Amino acid sequence: MSRVCYFTGKRTVAGRKIARKGKAKYLGGVGRKTTGITKRKFKPNIQKVRALIDGKVVRVKASAKAISNGLVVKPVKRTWKPEQATA
Repeated sequence: MSRVCYFTGKRTVAGRKIARKGKAKYLGGVGRKTTGITKRKFKPNIQKVRALIDGKVVRVKASAKAISNGLVVKPVKRTWKPEQATA
């Protein structure tokens, strides 16, 4: 399954990591030089959660930001317990 948030649409995006060496000019150096550029992926913090969607309890993938912002409506916890057998 894909790493996509059901509520916000956040997904994995591609980017680059830039490796540099040297001392910055404002610190008295001759400037920072690029020594390498590597491809990388930025992955969102996706969690599997049970959510109420259209009145049904469904397991969906949601980003941590969607959960903390209150976009995910969680179902109520069950309080049912089996009856005690009388001896």
